[in-house]
Amino acid sequence: MSTPHAVETVFRIESARIIAAVTRIVRDVGIAEELAQDALVAALEQWPESGVPERPGAWLMATAKHRAVDLVRRRETYARKLAEVGRALDEAYEPEVAYDPDGIDDDLLRLVFTACHPVLSADARIALTLRLLGGLTMAEIARAFLVPEPTIAQRVVRAKRSLAKAGVPFEVPYGPDRAARLDSVLEVIYLVFNEGYAATAGDDWLRPALCEDALRLARVLAGLMPEEPEVHGLAALLELQASRTAARTGPDGQPVLLADQNRARWDHLLIRRGFTALERAGTGPYSLQAAIAACHARAVTYEETDWATIAALYARLAGLTPSPVVELNRAVAVSMAEGPAAALPLVDALAGEPALKDYHLLPSVRGDLLARLGRAGEARAEFERAAGLTHNERERALLHARARKLASGDAP
Repeated sequence: MSTPHAVETVFRIESARIIAAVTRIVRDVGIAEELAQDALVAALEQWPESGVPERPGAWLMATAKHRAVDLVRRRETYARKLAEVGRALDEAYEPEVAYDPDGIDDDLLRLVFTACHPVLSADARIALTLRLLGGLTMAEIARAFLVPEPTIAQRVVRAKRSLAKAGVPFEVPYGPDRAARLDSVLEVIYLVFNEGYAATAGDDWLRPALCEDALRLARVLAGLMPEEPEVHGLAALLELQASRTAARTGPDGQPVLLADQNRARWDHLLIRRGFTALERAGTGPYSLQAAIAACHARAVTYEETDWATIAALYARLAGLTPSPVVELNRAVAVSMAEGPAAALPLVDALAGEPALKDYHLLPSVRGDLLARLGRAGEARAEFERAAGLTHNERERALLHARARKLASGDAP
């Protein structure tokens, strides 16, 4: 491995911890990121001549911290700043200890809550989280979400400015504020994963790198907050969902529906990790979704799926977080447990929901139910309507193919 590549690899692994530690000193995530980047530049300049240090992460951390302390001293008199930051300055010179994956990194946890602060829009939270905690470049984030790189760069810059302007404290919230703030953190990780698991637009059905980034963040958060059941619920959900990734597309990249997936290709290590996390989960929304995913994971074949339990879990989820999308998913489970005739009225009742007006899965589900009821003409029209609503090219091709199959008189 070349020295520049080694530097970049180490920085990507360690950048979140470095930014978190420096933010504790300078109290500004934007400045902390700049200082971390300065440390990276220093490594790129020095390591080719001096060689890669035995503990490269510690070298980067110490360099960034020293620059942070120098900045603090330049801004204000040393004595005055020392009284303000106290112990933080002393720790900047302490020898680095090896990273303990089972320990709680308070600085990293503070950075998680800062990057996902509700004062930011969802798009800004996602971009900032992937940048600061995921270690992704602007180009990588832009490519993942199919937007121009300058757009992502502007989102990140505006997000850092918004945090500074709002005076968002670099801290882990406690008391009543903690639950609301944790919901924001979990939502960001969930949204990142979902965009990778079923891309809303573009030519690809899956973007595995995004799924991997979200899964890594969920695991880190579970290690940082081991007493939070919903954190384990989210981790379990993502582990179980990610276990199906290899089976969700065919050799040509086309989507493979759950009923047609080769379950031998499911990742059983991820399934075991998901079951382990589920044991520590609670009864919140992510935990219930994880329990649903576990039902699928336990079924050796599609026909053995416990749809009655899945329908009951969706009913509990709907009671906890009412949503037309949850009701649509419940209708699918009901159709499998009790037949399409029992589910069609549930789907028809959602036709007037404003939130589902342009949601392609509503006509797609209705088309599937109609096809199973032998109403091929109506089903074909629904699949065509769904194809017109989706922005993902792979999914559009699948829906058109289902419509053509019905037009040819084949069984659904």
